[in-house]
Amino acid sequence: MPTTAPAPPRDYRAEFPIFRRSVYLNSCSLGALSTRSRARVNHCLDLWDSHGAAAWYEIWWAALGELRARYARWIGAPDGSVALHPNISSGLTAVAESLDYHRRPKVVVTSLDFPTVAYQWLARAGEGIEVTIVESPDGIGVPVETLARAVDERTALVATSHVFFTSGAIQDVRAVADLAHAKGALLLVDGYHAAGQLPVDVRALDADFYCSGGLKWLLGGTGVAFMYARPSLWPSLAPRATGWFAHRDQFRFDPHTLELHDDSRRLESGTPAILPVYAQLGGLDVLEELGAGELRRRTAALTEDLIEQARASGLRPKVAARAEDRTGIVMLPSPDPAADVRRLAAAGIVVDSRPGHVRISPYFYNVPDDHRAAIECLTRD
Repeated sequence: MPTTAPAPPRDYRAEFPIFRRSVYLNSCSLGALSTRSRARVNHCLDLWDSHGAAAWYEIWWAALGELRARYARWIGAPDGSVALHPNISSGLTAVAESLDYHRRPKVVVTSLDFPTVAYQWLARAGEGIEVTIVESPDGIGVPVETLARAVDERTALVATSHVFFTSGAIQDVRAVADLAHAKGALLLVDGYHAAGQLPVDVRALDADFYCSGGLKWLLGGTGVAFMYARPSLWPSLAPRATGWFAHRDQFRFDPHTLELHDDSRRLESGTPAILPVYAQLGGLDVLEELGAGELRRRTAALTEDLIEQARASGLRPKVAARAEDRTGIVMLPSPDPAADVRRLAAAGIVVDSRPGHVRISPYFYNVPDDHRAAIECLTRD
């Protein structure tokens, strides 16, 4: 029989109105909207209406600082080590345009990473940058020893995932950091599917860069992300793609000299979108109450419940072999995943598809009955 996952407190489920209309199991695509995020965004609109541009100097500037600090705390990073971006691609561009590839032209990624990671350096292939893509033997993970064989003294950067979006498997990031640093390479970690699902401590992971954002497990929606940079690297980071928010004295409006911030804000670019900042602050209000450890406990229990229910119904989930290596991303093989997703949607159950699979992604606000509804609909003749 499936294990019984703990239901979230009634007040947390009630904070996400989508559950009044749907069985929402698609946090891997977009986290559910909380009433607190909506209230924060409404407050931002009220400030815009009442203050106009003065809201920037009186209030919104402080909101940007608050978000940088709260992102940093969420991943165990020191003050000043987080830069804000509208998306991960923007943050990756800032890093990619900061590195020196003359002696070390090689960048190593894996076939399971989200493609935008590889794209950043594939787009620079004409500049002599070599992108090595390490293949996965099973479509679930990449053995550390296989990755190690690709990293050498010509490697500038290893850029890979904390949690693979293709399988939900957790990668041993500390082991990857050790092998990269042993060859003098840097490590960039895409934590988009980790932060919010797993407790993250970038210092314990020994990551040089770590990025994530609000879209999914941090409940902030679109338009807000961050890039952590190790403090010892700050003096060497001078991105060729930049903007006025990277300037140490931006309100001097001096076009003659670019003087970058002394901290990670040197990786920022143009004026940030303020509404997503407020939506993210509301999402963090919820997550911080629960805490990263409790989020992991609840989501892990729900994930195991979903996997057991799927297996009991004759389905064969593509997931990591060990429960401790799994997250709330469960891939169910399907001959026609798009049709299955449409069938589930018609029944009021929201999931997503990826090539050859229906993807179900429970989070702390789900309950075992959500899984039952989805599995019964999927397996119904």
